[in-house]
Amino acid sequence: MANSFKNMKAVLQRVTRAQVEVEGEVVGSVGTGFCVFVGVGGDDTVTNAEKMAHKIAGMRVFSDADGKFNLALGDVNGGVLLVSNFTLFGDARKGNRPYFGGAARPEIAQELFEHLATLLRAQGIPTQTGVFGAAMKVQVENDGPVTLILEF
Repeated sequence: MANSFKNMKAVLQRVTRAQVEVEGEVVGSVGTGFCVFVGVGGDDTVTNAEKMAHKIAGMRVFSDADGKFNLALGDVNGGVLLVSNFTLFGDARKGNRPYFGGAARPEIAQELFEHLATLLRAQGIPTQTGVFGAAMKVQVENDGPVTLILEF
């Protein structure tokens, strides 16, 4: 089964706090900001990571004094917790076992995932990550909830 859209995907959640654990140890956490689950697709390049970093940093989904979504991460001193998640490419249209053929090979995915984190940090966004390829436990306290799906 082919997946025709094989570019970077992210599930962005506005949070009051989030953390990721590996083998019982907290390896990344954030207060106000975003928890972003990122899947790297088989067709992704550095350009996709650049677009995603720009979009995440610029998302205006924090409320201003009038209660309108006008503020971005930098306006609220927010941070990002990035969590790699190849299962975003799970295609479950047929059968009950997802097909993950749209996901990038692990070595490519890790490189682009780490590049995305570097790009966010370069924009002044405090960014922490989980451990690529590890079994992770993620705790998220959604704010709103506000959840968006981004694809580049």
